[in-house]
Amino acid sequence: MKWIEGGVCAPKGFQAAGIHCGIRPNHTKNDLALIVSDTPCTAAGMFTKNAVKAAPVLVDIQSVKNETAKAIIANSGNANACAPHDMENALAMQKLAADALGVSPDEVLVGSTGVIGQELNIAKIAEGIPQLTAALSGTPSGSDEAAKAIMTTDTVKKEFAVSFELGGQTVTIGGISKGSGMIHPNMGTMLCYLTTDCAVAKDVLKKALKEACNVTFNRISVDGDTSTNDSLLILANGQAGNACITGEGEDYDTFVSVLKAVCKALARKMARDGEGAKHLITCTVSGCLSEARAEVLAKSVIGSSLTKAAVFGEDANWGRVLCALGYSGEEFDPLNVDIAFASEAGHIDVCAKGKGLLFDEDLAKEILGCEEVIIEVEMNEGNVEVTCWGCDLTYDYVRINGDYRT
Repeated sequence: MKWIEGGVCAPKGFQAAGIHCGIRPNHTKNDLALIVSDTPCTAAGMFTKNAVKAAPVLVDIQSVKNETAKAIIANSGNANACAPHDMENALAMQKLAADALGVSPDEVLVGSTGVIGQELNIAKIAEGIPQLTAALSGTPSGSDEAAKAIMTTDTVKKEFAVSFELGGQTVTIGGISKGSGMIHPNMGTMLCYLTTDCAVAKDVLKKALKEACNVTFNRISVDGDTSTNDSLLILANGQAGNACITGEGEDYDTFVSVLKAVCKALARKMARDGEGAKHLITCTVSGCLSEARAEVLAKSVIGSSLTKAAVFGEDANWGRVLCALGYSGEEFDPLNVDIAFASEAGHIDVCAKGKGLLFDEDLAKEILGCEEVIIEVEMNEGNVEVTCWGCDLTYDYVRINGDYRT
């Protein structure tokens, strides 16, 4: 497996573009993205579990059921959720892209992110379509511009690609994503678009995407809010020339392992870029009886506002970690639990068998001062380990969200 440049344009046969069309007045950043395959693709998607779903999500839930897809169009600056004419505008956006590309509307997937409840300026999108299609490029710059176009409060673009060998052929998976706030397990205010030139059957692609999502995007949390617009989409055009993956086996296992790696890289970057965040929090719960149990415990820790605040303050307040484990809903004996903090600055044990240890406060502060802080929890009851990711809670989170709309 080799990490390469190019994002969604790294796999064969894919082009992308991103432009500024003016969806939000008085802004100049890219706000409209397009990803296109030269040939028909199999497609799969995962979507928000919020009962309130944006119109583009509802459109895509139906569209991914079709046999093939060829493109994804997405905008930032407006979620097109709970808004006047939301479904009408989502379908219009789909058709605008389809007409420009000469394909059927049901071969185009749609995404939106931004403010909820405000009508999408579909006229600006229509005006921008000719520029958008003219800008399509199969080079890394195409993916770069598309990645920028789906950003809202993100401070950095999120883009990765990996090549690997499969059945004697070089296969590539690329991806871009956005997400900074309203991030919580079961997917947050994220858009993630993956492309691959791997040949893989539709039902197998869906299985692989779900498997990857469950151990990556569904294991991150920024603020406990699950959005209306979460969408994780993958297009597979088969241009790598590998024998089509039609079921489980060695090729499937290889494909899924690389897909997980790409999704994990994107998920970690989303957690690190949480609104106002200074630290990425990685929580590994080990020594558990089951994966489901370990995941619930780890999610409870990364979702704890008090733990997040302690990391922001670089305070090794391990009691907040134990407390978060305790209200997770999982029953366990606290007298079995060990807790440690770690980072590139070192490792320090702070709790053993549910009781506090004497530790070097200066070293602890140095450890918690690093960009990535690792919380290690040992349950001492089994041999299963799960890792989840979050971020600290800062003053800037309140500032950003206090005037997000205005």
